[in-house]
Amino acid sequence: MGSSCGARTYACYGRVPGFTRTPTEGIEVESGTSLVPVSALAVAGAMAVVWLVSVAIRNVSIVDVVWGPAIGLVAAVALALGPGVFERRLLVFALVGVWAVRLAVHIGRRNHGKGEDYRYATWRAKYGPGYWWISLFQVFWLQGLLLLVVSLPVQAAGAGETPASLGVLDWLGAAVWLVGFAFEAVGDAQLERFKADPAKRGTVMDRGLWRYTRHPNYFGDAAVWWGIGLVGLGTPWGWMALVGPVVMTFLLVRVSGVAMLEKTIGERRPGYAEYIRRTSAFFPLPPKKAPAAS
Repeated sequence: MGSSCGARTYACYGRVPGFTRTPTEGIEVESGTSLVPVSALAVAGAMAVVWLVSVAIRNVSIVDVVWGPAIGLVAAVALALGPGVFERRLLVFALVGVWAVRLAVHIGRRNHGKGEDYRYATWRAKYGPGYWWISLFQVFWLQGLLLLVVSLPVQAAGAGETPASLGVLDWLGAAVWLVGFAFEAVGDAQLERFKADPAKRGTVMDRGLWRYTRHPNYFGDAAVWWGIGLVGLGTPWGWMALVGPVVMTFLLVRVSGVAMLEKTIGERRPGYAEYIRRTSAFFPLPPKKAPAAS
């Protein structure tokens, strides 16, 4: 008896709105518009699980450690379910994965044994016993929303079915990512060694990459995301790809990065005002020369 299921038809496998399924390809989303809500659900679920852990250990700071891996989850969703070109999805997954693992290890090592970060401890004291559930919305799901916006270039690359192969923008993006990753990783390592030296306590770190920018790690993080943005830029969803790096750069410069760190550091570090005078805040530039004596 004949069957209508001889070909790769939806009738044989069941149709889920927004998805297609074939015997050899598994499930994938039909379009970029479907990839975004799937990523959102994955991130919301992951953040809820991490929130439950934070409630158990009474430490919200673990959200900082999972920031990178949560974006890595978005890249994994794009790789597994995105309808875009496989090579591009794989490239973005690799770039995000390497960045996410390094960042998580770095922050985990930095925060180990130090207790809850003062920002979250302040909120815990402010809201009292009810903070355990407030933190789900104020910290975990808010950061989940932010990382979904930052990861828009990942989703654009995962959704873009053209260009059909990797091209100039993809490799240019990978090159920019590599520069950014080097600045971020080397900058963090240099600062970690500096802080570990008791003789340097209370002094200003102005060696290595820190001679050319006051925040090489933040510059590097921004460059990483501009690189990933370039990879997604050439796809039909390219407009999405630029939103992420713009938001990330704004956060690093104006919100949680440079602006927050430098509010009080001048009061705590003798010589920091002079360091500000001669050193670029963000973009790496040659140090300014001291003014000539009159």
